[in-house]
Amino acid sequence: MTFRIATAAVVAGTGAGLVAVPALAGDGERRPAPVRGQLVSFKHLRAMSAQQVGAWLASEGFDAGTVRHGVDTYRLTYRTVDVRKRPTTATGLLVLPRTKARTLRTVSYAHGTTSHKPDAPSMAEDVWGPGAAVTYGSAGYAAVAPDYLGLGGGPGVHPWKDVPSETTASLDMLRAARHFAPKAGRKLERQVMVTGFSQGASAALGLARALQDGADPWFRVRAIAPISGGYDFKGAQLPALVNGKLHPKMSVAYSAYLLTSWNRIHGLYRSPSEVFKAPYAGRVEKYFDSTTPGEVMLKGLPDKLGQLLTPRGWEMLRHPSGRFAQALRVDASIMHWTPKAPVRLYKISKDEQATTANTDHLRAALRARGVDAPVIDVGDKLYGGSRHLGSNLSGTALTVRWFQSLR
Repeated sequence: MTFRIATAAVVAGTGAGLVAVPALAGDGERRPAPVRGQLVSFKHLRAMSAQQVGAWLASEGFDAGTVRHGVDTYRLTYRTVDVRKRPTTATGLLVLPRTKARTLRTVSYAHGTTSHKPDAPSMAEDVWGPGAAVTYGSAGYAAVAPDYLGLGGGPGVHPWKDVPSETTASLDMLRAARHFAPKAGRKLERQVMVTGFSQGASAALGLARALQDGADPWFRVRAIAPISGGYDFKGAQLPALVNGKLHPKMSVAYSAYLLTSWNRIHGLYRSPSEVFKAPYAGRVEKYFDSTTPGEVMLKGLPDKLGQLLTPRGWEMLRHPSGRFAQALRVDASIMHWTPKAPVRLYKISKDEQATTANTDHLRAALRARGVDAPVIDVGDKLYGGSRHLGSNLSGTALTVRWFQSLR
């Protein structure tokens, strides 16, 4: 979770244009079926020296204390599957450090919520979108940041808060990064540090679970560090949201995003007017079709949930049942497995967007399975007046240092 609206652009340098990767079969030959993680194309986005990286990160409040190297950033387009397991493509950001090291350990970073394609890490022209990935890259890691389905340069609409597709998009982005690395004279180690913020915290857990279960023959999970996640929507997030304990405007945005996204995936309603009041019923699905800027979406939505939801909409959030309840169980399944790699959970107190009860419930669920997952409070960092957004800045700073302590 997390909506962050910004348009500031800071570009230190741009590279060459899009480079298409040739298909495996020659002209006139029968082409093989699409392979998940196969690299379709890549584009060098920017090159920055260590000094430029430090100034660039600091301009938006990211901690530049771990910057050791300059970086090159790339947008990768790769093959993956959609929510129905049909072939599609997605994009993501790869950040490589400017070092002499040929073999690199990898960090997979899953970003927080955005509803607009250009705000994803590989497309964003500000610091916020790619900032965490550049932090890891400048510390010496190969940083891999999937845009998810339907964001960045990916086709279609983003299926928000869909852990299965977040997992496949993240895993296939890792594979694409591994395929690309030799083109830059690099090789990725098997060990992957997995992290993510807000919506990306759940995505990170999904990826870590998949890697532990052997979803890929090469990559293995080394450490897991989710930040400020909405892990338990039914037991923590929705109760806090409908009871007015979270930021009212953000609660409206998250509720609308959840219902419209899950309706596309799970079929929750036949008409928006069943759950949304007029005039919003006629606008809300457009707001979340991945082409509407976030500031337009927020301006167009009401300030309070009572102005948005019909009685049925309220009932769905207060007392989930049927397909909605089943979708919530799938979403929360990332709390009910047994990680073998070290886990640290990062949170910020008085989080106004993702109640910290989410982290408390995750820790309790892991403890019940014999997993000790320390909870780290990231302090009182603010970003744009938001504690939730601030936790991405301070959480990233703490996470990179923890990863550096592991061998």
